[in-house]
Amino acid sequence: MGSTFLIVCLGNPGQKYEYTRHNIGYRIGDACVKSLALNQIGSKFKSTYFKGSFQSVITNVHLIKPLTYMNLSGAAVIAAANYYKIEASNIIVIYDDYDLDLGTVRLRMKGSGGTHNGMKSIIQHIGHNLFPRLRIGIGPKPSFMDTSRFVLSDFSKSQEDILKEVISQSVEAIESVMSDGIEKAMNKVNTKPKPSSSSTSNSLT
Repeated sequence: MGSTFLIVCLGNPGQKYEYTRHNIGYRIGDACVKSLALNQIGSKFKSTYFKGSFQSVITNVHLIKPLTYMNLSGAAVIAAANYYKIEASNIIVIYDDYDLDLGTVRLRMKGSGGTHNGMKSIIQHIGHNLFPRLRIGIGPKPSFMDTSRFVLSDFSKSQEDILKEVISQSVEAIESVMSDGIEKAMNKVNTKPKPSSSSTSNSLT
């Protein structure tokens, strides 16, 4: 019998947020949908909802892009997890992290929500922090900007070039968690070098 996974891609709905730093989870979700050939079911669990399968050993893959806005993401996650009776160890959350430099991808099995309100909401609804998460670096945050303005700003053109490789690495990481298990996936993902670029600064132009 295979496993059932829930891939949670954090972001904010609406065109004005599409290319902001806070929505990198949505963009990686879109790439996962394409790579895994998932089918869009529509709106369910307060989310845009997709489902399908991955390899013969895994029976079900569910992917959600919560429509609750970031701060209430946990309500969408717990609704999907409870409905399909998915264990927390098979819930993979993808989110932006300004404490990591742009180009950095880190996979962890546990940890606090830090400064990320979406993660805080998920931890609150699940009741603990023991679930896989893929942290996508969007930092460093310029000292002259407050957090909300920074995470809701768009990536620059040069940063978009870096993101192409970041998104590709992130999809590979998600697939590795499902096929190899979290420990092997962490060893593979966390030792990869950052995508190379002539500039990794967070200039807003």
